[in-house]
Amino acid sequence: MTTSTFDLFKIGVGPSSSHTMGPMVAAADFATRVLGRASRIEVSLFGSLALTGKGHATDHAILLGLSGQIPATSDPDAADLIVAKIRGTGRLMLGGTHDIAFDEPRDLLFKQRERLDYHSNAMTFIAFDVGGAEIARRTYYSVGGGAVLDEDQTDRNAPAEGGWDVPHVFHSGDQLLERAQATGKSIAQMMRENEEASLAPEEVSRRLATIHDAMAACIDRGIRSDQAELPGGLRVKRRAPCIHRTLLVRQERALADPLTIIDWINLWALAVNEENAAGGKVVTAPTNGAAGIVPAVLRYYERCAPAPSQRGIEDFLLTAAAIGSLFKENASISGAEVGCQGEVGVACSMAAAGLAAAMGATPGQIENAAEIGMEHNLGLTCDPVGGLVQVPCIERNAVGSVKAIEATRLAMLGDGTHRVSLDQVIETMRKTGLDMSERYKETSLGGLAVNVVEC
Repeated sequence: MTTSTFDLFKIGVGPSSSHTMGPMVAAADFATRVLGRASRIEVSLFGSLALTGKGHATDHAILLGLSGQIPATSDPDAADLIVAKIRGTGRLMLGGTHDIAFDEPRDLLFKQRERLDYHSNAMTFIAFDVGGAEIARRTYYSVGGGAVLDEDQTDRNAPAEGGWDVPHVFHSGDQLLERAQATGKSIAQMMRENEEASLAPEEVSRRLATIHDAMAACIDRGIRSDQAELPGGLRVKRRAPCIHRTLLVRQERALADPLTIIDWINLWALAVNEENAAGGKVVTAPTNGAAGIVPAVLRYYERCAPAPSQRGIEDFLLTAAAIGSLFKENASISGAEVGCQGEVGVACSMAAAGLAAAMGATPGQIENAAEIGMEHNLGLTCDPVGGLVQVPCIERNAVGSVKAIEATRLAMLGDGTHRVSLDQVIETMRKTGLDMSERYKETSLGGLAVNVVEC
């Protein structure tokens, strides 16, 4: 296993984990490396970062990262002021402490026709001294979910922090099931014990509670927002506040409609992804573009399960992370690498597995739920209109949330035995991503992005 629960679920800012959070992390790291020595920084963006970067706020993220901001602690309102000041003055506080010149048209380059070999989400930083001589150069790759590799890490399967000694090692769904059978432990128990290899039990619970609270807060902010339209120029209206008011008005009438709960699930997912599109605080689950599915399904568990509990919430998140780690290790969670099947598809699979675990399913049923969640998202393209994480991304989270619940219910009607394994689906997803045209992998060069008029 290469990924911890707390590497998959990270608190950050929207609209994109790979195009916003990752570049911010990379820029902040480079700023630290050259602090006190550089008088000018030049940044080149390649591939998907260059093609959809402005719609995904990559330019903002670079400016903020160079200014010493990081996703987990960046305040969206304060961040807007920092960017405005840089653009208004042509000066940037490198690392938050050293004033340097920054001419954005000259120093931030979108090289849309160039793609580096290792990954489509690539960026190169160059630092110059006061005399104009190059003093440092470093290339980073934003590989999905806010994770970043630099040029020294590209021969590894995952970021350095992902590898740790744990009591329960698994690299596939089959190994996960074999380990569960051998130990008699649930997937959540094994994942918790892995986390406790480096963290105290109470710290694991505290971090899980922080993730849960951040997800819940994001739903509630999205429902309460008084922002009429999302930024970016598509003039997409926020729907969550209006849908919430409508559902409250129709409460008595809804008693006669057994499908009303679907409206609430849709609401919770839309609320999160509208917040993400607006650049608000979200939790990667496993990415920002798919951040609404796990929170919506988790709230469904809390509000609709026969006996929801704190233990159930923890089991949900731990199990979802175990499944997410398999996709990250054996395929990808990057839309720029495998299309939206790697984002919404993986989130659907994670949420289905998490809900099954919280509802008391067996490891076999959980693996089946995860398999169903991805199997019916295979081939899903990433073709955001206008390069914005809005259309079709926001609605796609609502549909993915309902699909995850359906996957759980279908799996729990069986005994865990099924024809297609999770490992087979993950490998199929990987190969489908390799076969998929680059136009459909977060470039806005195909699909809806070219068939929908933006104005």
